[in-house]
Amino acid sequence: MSEISTDQVETDVLEWFTEAWDPDLSLLEWRERLVDSGWAVPSWSTEWFGRGLPAWTDRVAHTAIRQAGGVAVPLGGGMGLAAPTMYDHGSDELKRKYLRRTITGELTWCQLFSEPGAGSDLAGLSTTATRDGDEWVVNGQKVWNTSAHHADMGILVARTDWDAVKHAGLSYFVIDMHQEGVETRSIAQMNFHDSFNEVFLSDARIPHENLVADVGEGWKVARGTLAHERSFASNRSVHFAKDTAGRVIDEAKAEAAEYNKTYEWYPQRQGRIDLLIDRAREAGKIHDPVIRQAITRVVSFQRASEWTAGRAKAARDLGRPPGSEGSIGKLALSEVARQCNHAHTLIAGATGMLKETDDPVHATVAEVLVSTPAQSIAGGTDEIQHNILGENILGLPREPAPDKGKPFREVGRS
Repeated sequence: MSEISTDQVETDVLEWFTEAWDPDLSLLEWRERLVDSGWAVPSWSTEWFGRGLPAWTDRVAHTAIRQAGGVAVPLGGGMGLAAPTMYDHGSDELKRKYLRRTITGELTWCQLFSEPGAGSDLAGLSTTATRDGDEWVVNGQKVWNTSAHHADMGILVARTDWDAVKHAGLSYFVIDMHQEGVETRSIAQMNFHDSFNEVFLSDARIPHENLVADVGEGWKVARGTLAHERSFASNRSVHFAKDTAGRVIDEAKAEAAEYNKTYEWYPQRQGRIDLLIDRAREAGKIHDPVIRQAITRVVSFQRASEWTAGRAKAARDLGRPPGSEGSIGKLALSEVARQCNHAHTLIAGATGMLKETDDPVHATVAEVLVSTPAQSIAGGTDEIQHNILGENILGLPREPAPDKGKPFREVGRS
């Protein structure tokens, strides 16, 4: 394939869009048209709704369509996690069954990975999948499952071999979330939100054709999903062009609003650095030397960390595999959240504990103080990121693994 430039991609997308756009279509009708054009996921092969272009063209195409007043692919774990994983590892039958309906937004998805006893050590999960003819019978519990309460489908990792070492005994499935044997319960968070769920699987059945890759390859496929998750985590918002109207736009805005309800507290999780200076002024503490130093420290650190984030984004746009920037950036976000929490506490004092107040910004700060601890846990704990950097980047000895080489049946579990 000859080299293609960003300008050329934008020109080609807009040429197609000008002819194809009809604001009076339904959202589904528009996305069907988008899929057929190959511009929904241009980096995929022509056989599977794409154009065989480089990875960076997806972002360029979506941005061009939105800036021109149109609508691109849906937000969420469907396009962020499930679809690219199935594209990379799924059978042709699985791709035919689910890819198109995921791109159009007909199917919504959730991720069923973590368990009460297997979070950071995901390979230690104990949810089981047992073969029964042409089906797999699944039993176990998953936790921290975002949007599981309204997802149509789930991507699931389960243990299919207790006599293999823990990483080798896992398999990866696609599961219908509406079937009998799947129970979803919301989790009440200390910041009064309930974005997450726990999912109980009791003799839930999965057709064998919903196995992704081969039996025992679940860890390899899951790592692929987690690699996609790094870029998905930074792409949770969409902006509509000004002065756009029509049925497509109305339905797309409603879809985005419903999706974003889950993440409305995420800015508070990151610390709300944008509020620090104004809050210090309003509290009459902008000249307090301790508070000024705390604000200066976190703002300086945050701006320096943006350079690392920029390098990581440039690498993704070029289609390069994730490097150390992902773990460094994750640790930086955690540190910014902690420092913001500290600075907000210095400014607000004891009143920072009051959620009920006539001042909506003050209520936001109260939410910050109970939301920031999640930043160090979500998406791979700080401890895991330190291990990744130490072992894979710095070449330090691996953490002791007493269960190494043992069948999972003999491994101690919580």
